[in-house]
Amino acid sequence: MATDSETNQLLEHRHAPEVTPPPELPPAPPRKALFIVGLVVVVLVLSGAASMISRIRAGHALAKETEVDAVATVVTVHPLAEKPDEELILPGSMQAYEESPIYARTNGYLLKWYKDIGSRVNKGELLADIDTPEVDQELSQARAARQQTAAQLDLARISAERYKALRKTDSVSQQETDTQTSGYAQAEANLAAADANVRRLEEMESFKHVYAPFSGVLTKRNVDPGALINAGGAGTPMFTMARVDPLRVFVNVPQAYFPAIKTGMPAYVTLQEIAAQKFKATVARTADAIDPATRTLLTEVDVPNKNEQLLPGSFGEVHFSPKIDVAKVTVPVNAMLFRQEGPRVAVVGQDNKVQLRSITIGRDYGTTLEVVQGVTLEDRIIINPSDSLEDGQKVNVAAGNEAGSHS
Repeated sequence: MATDSETNQLLEHRHAPEVTPPPELPPAPPRKALFIVGLVVVVLVLSGAASMISRIRAGHALAKETEVDAVATVVTVHPLAEKPDEELILPGSMQAYEESPIYARTNGYLLKWYKDIGSRVNKGELLADIDTPEVDQELSQARAARQQTAAQLDLARISAERYKALRKTDSVSQQETDTQTSGYAQAEANLAAADANVRRLEEMESFKHVYAPFSGVLTKRNVDPGALINAGGAGTPMFTMARVDPLRVFVNVPQAYFPAIKTGMPAYVTLQEIAAQKFKATVARTADAIDPATRTLLTEVDVPNKNEQLLPGSFGEVHFSPKIDVAKVTVPVNAMLFRQEGPRVAVVGQDNKVQLRSITIGRDYGTTLEVVQGVTLEDRIIINPSDSLEDGQKVNVAAGNEAGSHS
């Protein structure tokens, strides 16, 4: 009978898998082993070089893409030609022909005013009365002092004449005679000074009545009865007067039109509120100098205003007939750049570099502006230019926009 150990050995022998030993190969020759190692090294080097080249190419592409993105992309349009127009229309601001603040020339309190705002007054008409108690007292004192000086003068004259008579008989010395004569001359000078002081205070007292310096209309009244009035122009004026017939209208004529603007040239003025009516006007004078900031000629146009239909401070349009052929184009209003040097537009050159050009503006049509100088029909103008744009800056023009134009 088999033992337990023998039984276990018999079971293990029955279930153990058969293992096939590897075939015995002869050792590789040394040259073949070196070749295999070298081939692996070459493959690894080539793989690393390919990876490095790929990275370099990706870096260059990224740098180029970054450089392209750094250049601003802009949208451009071409200016549009404007039909020739023989009439030049410019905005103008109306001003009173004469306007003056009226100050008091004496100190006191306002007693009464006689004219209020909107009153039509003639030259020399009374506007207000001022109570001047201090000046009145000074005048009374000056007149009394003048009488004292006059009495002293009479005494000095009598004494001088008496001493001259006594000198003829050698009753008094020449020194005493000269003293009395000098006293008489001094008394005369004192009387002249007293007279001047009285006249000054009389003039000051006359200023208690405030009169209109010219014919016109009162546009402001800044005082009421009882208000303290100070002499001079340091404080607020009592009244403001304006002469409204005729009115002055100031316009800025573009440089391209200044040769046609002559003194005496007829024109007319229109207001939007009275569009159907034209007010005849005449060019009164020009500044005879072009403003370097705006490249315009300041021109004054006078408009008769007998019926006072036009009010100073109003905004109107002045119509000229210069009969001059000026090439005019229009550009969108959102193409404007406002710089310290004046209005400008950004133009893209053939090399895609920005040129900031000064322009002379004619009329404002709301969405577009008339430009009479500075750009041509062939120029490419940037729409909505950035405030940071600089002269000579490189830009990219949006694709399909090279021949764009505004409508």
